Amino acid sequence: MCVDASNAELIPRPLSVYVHLPFCHSLCYYCGCTKKITRHPEHGVRYLDQLYREIEMQGALFDRDRAVEQLHFGGGTPTFFDDRQLTELMARLNAHFTLQTSAGREFSIELDPRTMDPDRLVMLQDLGFNRISMGIQDFDPEVQQAVNRIQGQEETLALIDKAKELRLDSISVDLIYGLPLQTEARFRRTLETVIAASPDRLAVYNYAHLPDMFRAQRMINEPDIPSPETKLQLMELTIDMLTDAGYQYIGMDHFARPDDELARARETGNLHRNFQGYSTHRECDLIGLGVSSIGKIGDCFAQNLKTIPTWEAGIEAGELPIWRGLTMSTEDRLRAGIIQSIMCQDGLRYADFEQRFGIDFEEHFAPEVSRLADLEQDGLIEAGETGFTVSPRGRLLLRNIAMVFDEYLNRAAQPQRFSRVI
Repeated sequence: MCVDASNAELIPRPLSVYVHLPFCHSLCYYCGCTKKITRHPEHGVRYLDQLYREIEMQGALFDRDRAVEQLHFGGGTPTFFDDRQLTELMARLNAHFTLQTSAGREFSIELDPRTMDPDRLVMLQDLGFNRISMGIQDFDPEVQQAVNRIQGQEETLALIDKAKELRLDSISVDLIYGLPLQTEARFRRTLETVIAASPDRLAVYNYAHLPDMFRAQRMINEPDIPSPETKLQLMELTIDMLTDAGYQYIGMDHFARPDDELARARETGNLHRNFQGYSTHRECDLIGLGVSSIGKIGDCFAQNLKTIPTWEAGIEAGELPIWRGLTMSTEDRLRAGIIQSIMCQDGLRYADFEQRFGIDFEEHFAPEVSRLADLEQDGLIEAGETGFTVSPRGRLLLRNIAMVFDEYLNRAAQPQRFSRVI
C-alpha cells in the first residue's frame, strides 16, 4: 500500500538503498551490529544468492523512473566479499533499480582496512562508489588488543591517501571513545594521527557497554573500561581537538569540514537524520535489503527478519523477509518532525508545528514542556515563549533532549536505554 501510494505521487521521491552485508572475518568485542563471524568466504555465497532474490522482489515494486540517488553497503564488513562478488552485486542492483550515474549520487561503502589494499579502491570507484567510510576506533595497540581489533596504522592511512588520489567525494572515519584501556594521552595520539590524515568527516561514538544485550561485549574486561569522568574528558578532548582543526560539530557524534555537504545542509536547514546517520537527501524513500535492515517508504517503516536463517527462509518461501512494520500516525509524524528539528536544527519553533498539525503546542505537549524546564535549568536549552534553542553545551546531548518527545520511550513502564550519555 505504501509503495503503491509512493509510486503514484505526482513527483515520485527518489530512492535510497541500504544493503546489509553482515559477514566479518573476526569479532570486534565492542560491536553491537547484526553480524556473522567466519573465516570461510563460501559462507557468504548462499547469502548473496538470497540477497539477489530479495533485490528482484523489491525492485519489482518500484517504478523504474525513480532513480537511486543514495546507495550504501554496510556491515558487518562489505569488503569481506571479493571483487567479483561485489561486481555481481552491483550488476544485480542495476538490473532491478535505476542507479543514478551523475555526479550528484551518493554511493558509499564501509571498508575494513584489514580486508583492503589501496588498489581495491580503484575497483570500487569503477563500480560507482564515490564515498567511503572506514572504522578505526583507536590506533593504540593495547586498546586494539583489548577489543580484538588489530589494525595497522600504515595500511589505514594508505587507504585514505589513495582515496584522496582518486578524488573520491567523501572520506569518513569512525572512532570510539570509552573503550577499555583508553586514556586521554592515548586517545590524543589517535586524534592527532587522524587529524593529520584529514578525512572529510568523522563519527566519534561513545562506547555503551551492554553485555547482557550484546554477547561479544562479554569478552571485554569490565575493570579496563574508563570511568564516566574519563569518558567525559575523552569527549571534551575530541570536540576541542577536532574543532580546533577546523571541523564543525554537526551533532550526534558527527563532525565535518566546513565545505562538506553536511555542514552546508546544517546551515541551510536541509540536514536530515535517518537510520544511517546524517544525510542531505531528506526527500528519499529508503529501501532496506539484507538481514535486519530497515526501510521507510512514505509513512511506513519495515524491518527485515533479524537472523540469517529466518531471513533466508522468508526469501525461499517467495516472500519479502519482513519481521515487523509500522505505519506512522499523525501523532508519530508530529513527534518525528520535532525530533528531526532538535537533532538537525538545534531546537524548534512551536508555531511551525502548530500550523502544520493544528495544535496548541504547549497544551498538546504539556508534560514534555514541563520537562524542558529541567533541561533549561541544566543549561542544555534556552527556552522562550515561541520555542527553544539548544545551547552549545546541550548540543553534546541532543539525543537526550530529543528523548523528551519520544512517546514510545516515555509510555513504557521501564524504558529501555540502549545507550548512556556517559
